[in-house]
Amino acid sequence: MANKEILLVVEVFSNEREIDKEIVFQAIESALEAATLKRHANPIKARVAIDRKTGDYLTYRQWDVVAADPLRDGDVEFPTTQVLLEVARLDNPLVQLGDVVEEEIESVDFGRIAAQTAKQVIIHKVREAERKKIVDAYKSRVGELITGIVKRIEKGSVYLDLGGHIEAFIAREDMIPREPVRVGDRIRGYLKDVRLEPRGPQLFVSRTAPELLIALFRLEVPEVGEGMISVIGAARDPGSRAKLAVKSNDPRLDPVGACVGMRGSRVQSVTNELAGERVDIILWNPSEAQFVINAMSPAEIQSIVVDEDKHSMDLAVSSENLSQAIGRGGQNVRLASLLTGWELNVIDASKAEKNAEAEVDQVKQMFIDQLDVDEDIALILAEEGFNSVEEIAYVPVSEMLEIEGFDEALVNELRSRAKDALLISAIAAEEIIETAKPAQDLLDMEGMDTDLAYDLAGLGIITMDDLAEQSVDDLLNIKGMNEERAAQLIMKAREPWFA
Repeated sequence: MANKEILLVVEVFSNEREIDKEIVFQAIESALEAATLKRHANPIKARVAIDRKTGDYLTYRQWDVVAADPLRDGDVEFPTTQVLLEVARLDNPLVQLGDVVEEEIESVDFGRIAAQTAKQVIIHKVREAERKKIVDAYKSRVGELITGIVKRIEKGSVYLDLGGHIEAFIAREDMIPREPVRVGDRIRGYLKDVRLEPRGPQLFVSRTAPELLIALFRLEVPEVGEGMISVIGAARDPGSRAKLAVKSNDPRLDPVGACVGMRGSRVQSVTNELAGERVDIILWNPSEAQFVINAMSPAEIQSIVVDEDKHSMDLAVSSENLSQAIGRGGQNVRLASLLTGWELNVIDASKAEKNAEAEVDQVKQMFIDQLDVDEDIALILAEEGFNSVEEIAYVPVSEMLEIEGFDEALVNELRSRAKDALLISAIAAEEIIETAKPAQDLLDMEGMDTDLAYDLAGLGIITMDDLAEQSVDDLLNIKGMNEERAAQLIMKAREPWFA
């Protein structure tokens, strides 16, 4: 059946929606198949094939080739869509089980199809193709800066028109707080995700991501775009304040000055784009302590104590600079912590000094007591950073000889006394463990036996409260203990806490 109208529909849809013609042909075939099925009272299977050049199309009724069903006296379960293998082979001896056989039937008239059915199928197919095309076009652009015009605002969320019937979505939580946005405004955003969704938005944009700040500086500062300046990281309190860490790949170039621009023109352009968000440009430093000092700008840091194990730093600042270092609502120290990746604790310098002095006095007294040395030697050891007898016993001799006034004889004597002190301490601890007895509440606890209670006491776990503070791993060293029983014992010991 020839139909030039089909070619016209394909041409119009393909040109208007910029969709491949093959997709429109397939949509029309689906519509014709749906119309064919509606024309039959019983459910059947049908296929429509359109000639892509002439618009002619033929309709075929289909049957699945199946084996006889013994429960139905050798017949098929669905006679309108299935045919026995023996019957199918009467027309084609080569047919196999699972094949589909077809028979041409009368085609419905394209001009008299139920218009709504055809329209819905075609639009649905075309819309699917459009959405896939958008995803394919933007998937490689994730992480880029995109610009659009505000199309509509719904409950704080914004839909952007990117042109070409393409929309992007900015969720409420991805909008800068209290930013005045109106329909028709042109705004930029960071494309953070692209997903093929059956309906709703597919392009997800953020105005609060730190990557947006980096992308804007890459746009505003040619040296960043050309790679002469590297942006190491960024931290933001959207709409209020941000910190950007930069370093120069050219020793002749000042990265901070380049990013600020003449009279602050470059950084001001970024601030205007981000609803007045103030941006601090921070000079990156390979020394993490110095990088933290730079990141805490404009506050002046007097001293730093680094704890590698906890990945934290204690920053001492003067009393008058304390509020500036912390910032409003802790903003300055929080942004510096995000930027550097270190947990930062700001403390008063005078208190820090007192704490340091107290700590030195405590360590000094420990050395006097355990090593039987005079106050001067104990003070030197404490000020040199020794915190325990173990360090003195096992630190390399060469390191101790670097201390002014220490000779080989003194160092050897200190190491010998330290090892003796450790030995005495170990013997005393072992005696305490051997004589340790469990408390009555531990002995009486449900699920506890006497041998286990004494084993726990030998580990320093004397009471139910001691047991409640343990973890499962802490108990697995006890002979015969498994994870399940350890967990049960600990939870039983914690019951009084919840009560």
